[in-house]
Amino acid sequence: MLNLYDRKREIQKVLLITLFLNLSVSFVKIIYGWLSNSVAIYSDGFHSLFDGVSNIGGLIALKLSTHPPDKEHPYGHRKFETVFAVFIGVMMAIVAIEILRNAYEAFFKSEKPELDNNAFIILICTLAVNLFISTYERKKGKELKSEFLIADSAHTRADIYTTLGVLLSVVITKLGYTIVDPIAGLIVGGFIAKEAFKILKEATDILADKAVIDKEKISEVVSECYDVIECKDIRTRGATGHIFVDLKILVDSSISVSQAHEIANRVENLLKDKFPDIVDVVIHIEPSEKTKDFPQNSKD
Repeated sequence: MLNLYDRKREIQKVLLITLFLNLSVSFVKIIYGWLSNSVAIYSDGFHSLFDGVSNIGGLIALKLSTHPPDKEHPYGHRKFETVFAVFIGVMMAIVAIEILRNAYEAFFKSEKPELDNNAFIILICTLAVNLFISTYERKKGKELKSEFLIADSAHTRADIYTTLGVLLSVVITKLGYTIVDPIAGLIVGGFIAKEAFKILKEATDILADKAVIDKEKISEVVSECYDVIECKDIRTRGATGHIFVDLKILVDSSISVSQAHEIANRVENLLKDKFPDIVDVVIHIEPSEKTKDFPQNSKD
């Protein structure tokens, strides 16, 4: 497993690569869309531009979130990544609203899109770049357990589908059906809005401390420790690669404090072995008058 510094360096490398690629394709699409009066291509260009903006936000979040725990932030600063995942979702929502507005206005404008073969070249190249970015960023996001990279890859994946739609609209527009261009813009806007909602929901679940591991699964693992009579009040929170667990275990009331401490350590090790994303386990020990049907001091 990478240490904090190496993880930060790897995520930073991914963000810088994707930033350069996103800005490159976005400027090409925006300029061509503006020159050709194509709402679909112009809107798709701004979609790609906000991919680059989200990469910049990710670099800022990375600097903040990788600070080690301190007196005022004993749980660390990892949630800054989640905060900037929210930022991505909000930016996507803003882009969706702007695209929908431009597409709606295009229905009433007299200018028609003037597309040539360069439109196909630009969109096909953009499609290839976005496919690379989405695959690369998602793969690295899973390897580095970064919810920001995974969210950003989802954003870029939306680019792939929308660019395919825009490419289809260009074909139809060149056949003389110019009304398809603003219709494609509306579809792009709707798709982006859907992706924005998904990202915002996942990020707010983390910020609201939604349970991340099923209680029954935790209980099953804890029950492997023979000296634990009962497990209750299980709570989990956090994000991928950074999960906190707290629970209560009931043990034989006749054992010593040191024996109870040893049991708690075994429970913690069992949980961390079974769920590698767990970084901390808080165990509260309570006495129980019940006993199990096997020897109290047997080993797990």
